[in-house]
Amino acid sequence: MKKRMIVTAAVTLTLLGLAAGCGGGNDIGEDRAKEIALEDAGVAESDISRFQSSKERDDGRTTYEIQFNSGDTEYDYEINAENGDILSYDTETAGNGRSQIQSGTDTAGNTDTAQSQDDTQNSTQDNTQNNTQNNTQSNTGTTQTPNVQISEADAKAAALERVPGATEQDLRMELEHDDGKYIYEGDIIYQQTEYEFEIDANTGNFLKWSEERA
Repeated sequence: MKKRMIVTAAVTLTLLGLAAGCGGGNDIGEDRAKEIALEDAGVAESDISRFQSSKERDDGRTTYEIQFNSGDTEYDYEINAENGDILSYDTETAGNGRSQIQSGTDTAGNTDTAQSQDDTQNSTQDNTQNNTQNNTQSNTGTTQTPNVQISEADAKAAALERVPGATEQDLRMELEHDDGKYIYEGDIIYQQTEYEFEIDANTGNFLKWSEERA
């Protein structure tokens, strides 16, 4: 009888040790990872229309993959399951989104942009005027960009506004023509973090914004 009690006690201690070992690692949990992503995005839980999460393990590190939609924007976060650090995030806005560049320097220009979106005839007239100006300036030897409603300076200002402390020296950007529309594509490398973005050159929408930390 005594021998059986000793064996039972040993098995119990072993099971308790295994349980303690399994719970010894730090894990913030899925709910906390969700909170961190929503807080960083500035989105209330009541405003999300779709939510997905998964727990992944790669290169010895456990992460939470958090994905959700709010309005016409899709958010994708990778969060360290051990300490809650945001390892990377990506946002993508539908082409007909309403998020406009807020440059704060050209109120009249913003008004023209809104009118051009609602009035096709005004857009046609503006394009004709811009073509005339471009042809005149080209004859003087000045290189002009294609007809776009958002200037390169405003696009750079909008991108830099999302990365406090970064300057134009940290930014690279080009105007590209893709699927029939002009897009500003670029990246900002600042404090060991790379930010990649795409901006619709006619509406000012951020079509893509991603962040990758070293």
